Amino acid sequence: MINDIVLETEALSKHWGGIKAVDEVSLQFRDRLLHGVVGPNGAGKSTLLNMLCGTLKPTSGCVFHKGQRIDALKPWKFVQRGIGRSFQKTNIYPEMTCLENCAISAQRRFGGNFNLFVSRHSNKLVRKAAEQALAQVGLEDRTHAIAAEISYGEQRQLEIAMVLAIDPCILLLDEPMAGMGHDESLRIIELLKELKKTYCIVLVEHDMDAIFELSDQLTVLDNGRHLITSSVDEVRADPRVKDAYLGAEDEEEQTA
Repeated sequence: MINDIVLETEALSKHWGGIKAVDEVSLQFRDRLLHGVVGPNGAGKSTLLNMLCGTLKPTSGCVFHKGQRIDALKPWKFVQRGIGRSFQKTNIYPEMTCLENCAISAQRRFGGNFNLFVSRHSNKLVRKAAEQALAQVGLEDRTHAIAAEISYGEQRQLEIAMVLAIDPCILLLDEPMAGMGHDESLRIIELLKELKKTYCIVLVEHDMDAIFELSDQLTVLDNGRHLITSSVDEVRADPRVKDAYLGAEDEEEQTA
């Protein structure tokens, strides 16, 4: 059913010595909704995403995918289950074409060995998956362009296409609009509006206007702890959130 829980954490924690990067966070992420995660630097947002995709193993607590516990699995098993992850910095192969970048990701979906010296789009299934991913993000006319030669905004679109090429059901996106200009950000916003009709999206983003516009549910983290999860309007109205994160913005608006 639409909006079923597809990913869930239960008392999820990650500690490094005495530092509690994420501290007993319990969240539910639903199908075909975009769930925004915000908080200041050091709040634990990227650490949370890294545990949701298996890159980091939790100190304690659990991660469930469609009701099955998965936090002990290898990262490639997360990919096989359809959990895709993008990163704050562009994570592309700049010397390769856009098609080849997506083909490398698609190859993980079909279980081939990773070898940069073998053409990754020779297989028809891989090529089709790569082409479909590029089309989903609006880069079909950049298929044979070298990744280093397309614009920065297009490189961020390409990174999302690389995630889509693994045929995910969940997209974990870490600041996809970082470093973008206004027009580039608008293109990503429109892209995410379309993608959330199909996927569960967990979005970490510092562009507050964008995350307010996109989020169906919004979580605020504070020093690794869960402060609130609710609708955008309820989060914005919460006094703790206003004081901690939005106070300065509101003051600027009042004095404008």
